[in-house]
Amino acid sequence: MTKSWTLDDMPSQKGRTILITGTGGLAVEDALALAQAGGDVIIAGRNPIKGADAVRRIKEKAPQASVTLEVVDLASLVSIEALGKRLKETRDHIDVLINNAGVMTPPTRETTKDGFELQFGTNYLGHFALTGHLLPLLMRAQGSRVVTLSSIAVRSANVAINFDDLQAERSYKPMPVYSQSKLACLMLAFELQRRSEAAGWGVTSIAAHPGISRTDLLHNGPGRRSAQGFLRSFMWFLFQPVAQGALPTLFAATSPKARGGGYYGPDKLGETRGHPAEAQIPRQAMEKQAAHRLWEISETLTEISFNAQVSPSELTGLNSTTVRREG
Repeated sequence: MTKSWTLDDMPSQKGRTILITGTGGLAVEDALALAQAGGDVIIAGRNPIKGADAVRRIKEKAPQASVTLEVVDLASLVSIEALGKRLKETRDHIDVLINNAGVMTPPTRETTKDGFELQFGTNYLGHFALTGHLLPLLMRAQGSRVVTLSSIAVRSANVAINFDDLQAERSYKPMPVYSQSKLACLMLAFELQRRSEAAGWGVTSIAAHPGISRTDLLHNGPGRRSAQGFLRSFMWFLFQPVAQGALPTLFAATSPKARGGGYYGPDKLGETRGHPAEAQIPRQAMEKQAAHRLWEISETLTEISFNAQVSPSELTGLNSTTVRREG
């Protein structure tokens, strides 16, 4: 990209339905920008009070915004399935799904309601399951996109999917486990694009990361008294504003220049800050065999098959749409 992309470059989102996971930080900035561009925005999070406050703050800044709240706990497969069912009953389609919400570096190992390690279960498996449940709605939209957030934490050469201890039951170290969950998210984005192309789902999958931004994650995970919390509180000048950190996600979700299977992050200071640009893809994320294995394991753990979500009539309808576009 020769010119720095900003919100002024965002196309109109009128007529588009967009679901964003999370009720703070990047999610609110995404929702505000997309609603101001005319999108019908759904924010989805586990805390109804925090979610309602996020909706209120967005509408204060953009009174005409179409933004609603759906309650979902990404640490619960039952809750994710319930959200998928509600949306299928109330929505005709979804144009964009932004897999944004996350948990970062709790000091001791915790688990989800289904017994998964909390970071892997929430950041990755929860979004894997949500994407699977919403696949039929995404297929009904023309030019639908799934944007999955990763992190610059995956760039370390030591980060890998530990298939021998996927749930960190034998050894739990907060940052390596967080990095693994975000590597899994990046591999999800790439594998979803490959499978969509092979199966004709018509869904474009893109990854993004926000660089280093002033979100609540560092405080909510290890706490304010941790090393990370100290950096966030007292060295705030190292972190770019959340609105700036949201730009790569918004570029991936809306720009005609964002390509399927792409990965976007900030363009300055080692991808820690700046405007959207192609991000460096770590070698581990490009291992197709590992991505295939992770996908198969994920379908088993979540008990959701993406192929089973696609009815013959939906696939036929998609193929007809594709023919009309090309013809």
